[in-house]
Amino acid sequence: MSKRTGIKVQKNRTDDEFIMLPTVDFCFKELMRNEKVRKGIIAALLGVRPEEIKETRLLPTILRKEYEDDKYGILDVRVEMHDGTQIDFEMQVAEFDFWKKRIVFYLSKMVTDQIHKGDDYDKIQKCIHVSILDFVHFPEDNRYYRKITFCDTKTGEIYTDIMEIHVLELGKLPPEDQNEEGIIRWMRFLNAKSRKELKEMAKQDEYFGEAYEELDRLSADEKKRLEYETRLKYKRDKYAQLHYATRIGREEGERIGREEGERIGREEGERIGKEEGK
Repeated sequence: MSKRTGIKVQKNRTDDEFIMLPTVDFCFKELMRNEKVRKGIIAALLGVRPEEIKETRLLPTILRKEYEDDKYGILDVRVEMHDGTQIDFEMQVAEFDFWKKRIVFYLSKMVTDQIHKGDDYDKIQKCIHVSILDFVHFPEDNRYYRKITFCDTKTGEIYTDIMEIHVLELGKLPPEDQNEEGIIRWMRFLNAKSRKELKEMAKQDEYFGEAYEELDRLSADEKKRLEYETRLKYKRDKYAQLHYATRIGREEGERIGREEGERIGREEGERIGKEEGK
């Protein structure tokens, strides 16, 4: 019986090493329901001590539409801080077309979602988007973490921090350093690939320990595990379909290229033959 939910959970006795991995969006969303885990991650992101994070509250993840034909904004995890700051966390494993435009759209919706008819602009609170990516988004360098905001392109002076973007590229993590601290440690935790890795990190501090215990509880819940594996299968099938479509497209392109090359070669040969026969 789970002390937290009162729901009976049962471990899979045939697979004691199984544990949900945070890079699967379903698992990440469930993990972020734990307030202590949220505080640990947000503190590392903002560069403050977890004790300074007074309160976090999960908000609805579907942003309202102003007009009937507006596009909905659907977020992964949306958190409100004690000072009104909102943070949107997005876990993305596969490369996504137009990712930059997508997150700017969502960030803008978070801002406009705060204003209703008759409200003044002073009601707007800071909005932060956090992209946790398991693919390389900026191939031109090895920076695994970057913070982006509005600034003067010449002086670097920040114009406003009302909209802020944090990009965490898990695929760029450097070899582990024992003196690491801050957000890179959480990136390693989120990028872990086994129970053993997660369990070792759980020994580092109480926030990693809480995150590991939460993953352990989720993994022992048969219903949650079924949802997790269904989501994982969907992602694998989608990737396989994309890979198949890419391969078929490449083969078709090569076939058309060969046929076109042969046609041009024949026409050129016939032309040369006619010229020589004159």
